[in-house]
Amino acid sequence: MSQRTSHVDIQGMSCANCSQTIADAVTSLDGVSEANINFATDEGSVAYDPEVVSLGDIYDAIEGAGYSPVVDSVTIAITDMSCANCSETVRAALERTPGVVDADVNFATDEAQVTYNPAEANRATLYEAIETAGYSPVHEDAEPNDGPGGDARAAARQEGIRRQRRLTLFGAALSLPLLVFMADHLLSLGLVGDELVGLPSGWIAFALATPVQLVLGEPFYRNAYKALVKNRRANMDVLIALGSTTAYVYSVAVLLGVIAGGLYFDTAAFILVFITLGNYLEARSKGQAGEALRKLLEMEADTATVVDEDGNEADVPLEDVAVGDRMKVRPGERIPTDGVVVSGQSAVDESMVTGESVPVEKSNGDEVVGSTINENGVLVVEATKVGTDTALQQIVQTVKEAQSRQPDIQNLADRISAYFVPTVIANAILWGVVWYLFPEALAGFVGALPLWGLVAGGPAVAGGSVSVFEFAVIVFASSVLIACPCALGLATPAATMVGTTLGAQNGVLFKGGDVLERAKDVDTVVFDKTGTLTKGEMELTDVVVFDGDSQPVADGMNPATDGGQLTARERRSEDDVLRLAAIAESGSEHPLARAIVDGAKARGIDVADPDSFENVPGHGIKATVDDTKVLVGNRKLLRDNGIDPAPAEETMERLENEGKTAILVALCGSDENREPSGDQSRTKGKLVGVIADADTVKESAKAAVSQLQARGIDVMLLTGDNERTARAVAERVGIDPENVRAEVLPEDKSDAVESIQDGGRKAMMVGDGVNDAPALAVAYVGCAIGSGTDVAIEAADITLMRDDPLDVVKAIRISDATLAKIEQNLVWALGYNTAMIPLASLGLLQPVLAAGAMAFSSVSVLSNSLLFRRYTPDHDYTLLGRHR
Repeated sequence: MSQRTSHVDIQGMSCANCSQTIADAVTSLDGVSEANINFATDEGSVAYDPEVVSLGDIYDAIEGAGYSPVVDSVTIAITDMSCANCSETVRAALERTPGVVDADVNFATDEAQVTYNPAEANRATLYEAIETAGYSPVHEDAEPNDGPGGDARAAARQEGIRRQRRLTLFGAALSLPLLVFMADHLLSLGLVGDELVGLPSGWIAFALATPVQLVLGEPFYRNAYKALVKNRRANMDVLIALGSTTAYVYSVAVLLGVIAGGLYFDTAAFILVFITLGNYLEARSKGQAGEALRKLLEMEADTATVVDEDGNEADVPLEDVAVGDRMKVRPGERIPTDGVVVSGQSAVDESMVTGESVPVEKSNGDEVVGSTINENGVLVVEATKVGTDTALQQIVQTVKEAQSRQPDIQNLADRISAYFVPTVIANAILWGVVWYLFPEALAGFVGALPLWGLVAGGPAVAGGSVSVFEFAVIVFASSVLIACPCALGLATPAATMVGTTLGAQNGVLFKGGDVLERAKDVDTVVFDKTGTLTKGEMELTDVVVFDGDSQPVADGMNPATDGGQLTARERRSEDDVLRLAAIAESGSEHPLARAIVDGAKARGIDVADPDSFENVPGHGIKATVDDTKVLVGNRKLLRDNGIDPAPAEETMERLENEGKTAILVALCGSDENREPSGDQSRTKGKLVGVIADADTVKESAKAAVSQLQARGIDVMLLTGDNERTARAVAERVGIDPENVRAEVLPEDKSDAVESIQDGGRKAMMVGDGVNDAPALAVAYVGCAIGSGTDVAIEAADITLMRDDPLDVVKAIRISDATLAKIEQNLVWALGYNTAMIPLASLGLLQPVLAAGAMAFSSVSVLSNSLLFRRYTPDHDYTLLGRHR
């Protein structure tokens, strides 16, 4: 039993009970022998057996107890992984490193995403772990602020591409003369005799093939050694080293007269040339797959024009801009960083962030996103976020994290890859031996199949032109070379990388490849109403005054002269009722409250602060105005305070049927409401009015609902608003009234979503990402819809950069399309290996053709993924990405 002790910094503890809670949660894990948590220092130490429980499990237990262990994360580029087995080796090495909480290694992006405990690990220890596993991390001294466009990793990637190109050209130059040998060997043309240009032809071939074997083969030999000796696992390099070495060594043995047979120097050389060419094309394709994200980062401004308090301007580097600095942005310039417009008016092109091609008008108080383009007019912008906190950097980080979290379908490929290479080697040895032992029987069996002929006509004893041993060597070499774990390893991450980047280009941010996979399975979409299907910009529309007997006063009626019996204190105009409501609501940030306050100010009413203010979540507010207790809210608020809302029922129904939100205004506890007897202990409340706000339904809401329903998805509406208003909005956008759940309190929305899913539904909750956070968390997929600079860091599975419900459809389409592309890749990779390995085993493939096919398979998978970049999610995906 091994033992390890980890020291953990913990946030969120408020008392000694908290430390005991954490200790109990951690010690309940199998493999944890001791946990000491110190509330005074906000840290703890945990002794555990790393073979039984991981540091990640311990961190999960702490988080599950409601506290936050301190972690850091880093992305490390790795330059020499050759297949999915390599990425798995690196992941395992990192996870064995003390202090590492979690590690994901992506072969498609050549990067490792590592979460670690900064008290135990740092970049240096992570680099060392990768190097110990036999791979080369790109060393960076600090966190890059430019994501995948980092200078060091970009330079390393370009150097890798150049290196593969140089090797390919070197190998091709030496191998081209060997084409004569290969053509003569395959087609029996008689071009090459014992001598060529006065020299022994065999030694000429040896002289040309040996440098290729040494130079092009060296990386494969080195990686194969690391895989087998250091990491105790076989990878693709092992297959290539085995295949090419078999052909080369056999040829040397024949040349030296050790055994009889033909020479395969040409085959050995071209195996390495074809594989190296495939690696070059693969490296280029990987670069192209991440190109869109890098181009996005390259759009960042290099400098900013900062304006001081005296109006002086100075151009400063972008990294020197601080929060609070004011920047002048001229027409055609990029806005340097996220901020708020403090002066000027202009249209801003935000397409590079949101995917929206139409410029957005900006003026005082409007938020702007860094790197977007100022179309016209001069803006002065106050910086609110800089560096890695900007929306652009958050988008890039979100996409990178999504690419590191692979879909569950990748587990299938990982399980196959783990056993793939050993199985291929065993298969090659088996068939080589079988062909050597039973050449005539196998040749007769294969000859009876409706296939092309055996290589070299088969073994000599069965009428062919090569010896039995030579044919067995050919079968072995072809069988190890034809198998391609590379294609299998690239199938999922390549498509996921393109899919997540495609989403970002269209304003849809997936928080992980697993989310990308789940979204396509959604069968129910649950929309919040305000700010999601509607604009969330409430406007005051109606003020209805009720008299002393709680009867509505007709417009223009003066109760004192039109038969009313009200006293001067009891007579109130619309402005009086609106003033009371506006002052009471002035302390609230709710959209309904803001509409009342703004409407009152628009009528010239002076809105002061209330004497006191109390929010009643889900019901309204209580406030004291001019020594009078004012209630502004729904029916339940009035009932709970002893006031009957029934007299206003007809008015409220009328307004709500018009799709408006009706709000009751009542007074209670004031001098004027005491009983005539003067009893100080007896008071009664009084309804004084109804105020209505209206919210505009978004133009695209109906189209979004219609397109979701066309996909067979049920659409529901979940809102805290009243039933009639909710149904009116639902009717306008095309949602079945039976699918409306109204008057749901914010804290109850998560229960409502869970009840929807209890029947086996897979629901996507679409809300604003803040008020709806609990509901987003329990949904099968949580989708935060919004705009501005904060949406990139919303705690949701999917974040939509725009206030457009149609982007919900786009998210599902991108998910569906990405999984279709992954399935295409897996079918190709698995189908290729399923078809080609038996052909090689039966002696029907030349080793050099097998090597070429192996290189082509991984390139074809990447090319298929790159074709996905042409897809636009305005329509459903088809094989060619065109509209059906």
